[in-house]
Amino acid sequence: MTEATVEQLRIPESLESGAADFLEAVEVSRQVRISTWGNDLLAYTPQELFALCHDPYEWYVVLVARLGGKILGRAGIAMPLDDNTELAHVTLDVLPQAEKLGIGRKLLEAAELFVRGENRKVVLVETNHPAADLEATGYKGGSIAPAQGSGDLAYKTREARFASRAGYALERVEQFNACALPLPDQLLAQLASRAVDTHHGAYRVHQWLDVCPEEWAADFVRLEASLSADEADSGIWDVKQLREAEELSVQSGRRTVVSAAQCLETSALVGFTSISLLGNRDDVAFQDDTFVERSHQDKGVGLHMKVANMEQLQEHFPALRTIYTWNAPENEYMLSVNKEMGYVSAGVTGQWRKDFTQTD
Repeated sequence: MTEATVEQLRIPESLESGAADFLEAVEVSRQVRISTWGNDLLAYTPQELFALCHDPYEWYVVLVARLGGKILGRAGIAMPLDDNTELAHVTLDVLPQAEKLGIGRKLLEAAELFVRGENRKVVLVETNHPAADLEATGYKGGSIAPAQGSGDLAYKTREARFASRAGYALERVEQFNACALPLPDQLLAQLASRAVDTHHGAYRVHQWLDVCPEEWAADFVRLEASLSADEADSGIWDVKQLREAEELSVQSGRRTVVSAAQCLETSALVGFTSISLLGNRDDVAFQDDTFVERSHQDKGVGLHMKVANMEQLQEHFPALRTIYTWNAPENEYMLSVNKEMGYVSAGVTGQWRKDFTQTD
């Protein structure tokens, strides 16, 4: 039997001509998302992946595996260009009917060879585990605990075995939740009232779409930097970078919905939460970061912001039907807030790490 071959995909100049292979690779990813999650809400559209391939802050390379001329799998390699330049994030997609042909292994080996040639020392790979699969598999084969945070993964899952056998260590586990929209106005009003009662009206929420108002830009940058520091990200933020990121986001068709909390005593912003909508989609949104400064936590500020942002989201984007979020299992407060707002478990994701500095 002829073996699959792996090659780098040429990114077309446009989606209108010479894009057949690119579109085929996008469709492979879409079919994998449907097989995993039961829908294509988490799949890139051609326009979104095309924009990703032209991101000035990240070099995105696509490898494809062919068999008999047909693309059966692809590896997306994301390499930051400004910060964390030792990292590479690899996403593997193999069509269900080709899962036992060794294509995933070939793609991963080719991706590792590529990133090592670019002097990347750490590779991160994500595995996805739908709730239904986890319930069916159980933990009879044992579990794997992550190096950071809490939670675990059942070793018996195909994805966990694949990553482990490829030499990857489980770095982190995140809870993946989904919420059906729209949420009832009465529920949102009740939660907002409870949040205000908790902090006794000591905070005011400010909101914007896509572009942060100038009066809040410096504060927002400060909060972004604090969030990055909490996540061990060495990225340096300033207002110029914020404006560049906002412009790039708007150009790609992405929409961003933000609510930020102002402490009335100090007049400063002390927290924010954001939701993103990808271009060319009006049915799905993604909860991004939520951050509250430590001295203002446990006062209902997070709940107040998230409820206000959900109200803003539904006002401006009434066609939305689903919003997704990822949370660390140890973030019990945010998980409880999400549960009250109607989020239910969709599964978990595992982030796996291989450090080449330890193997060379």
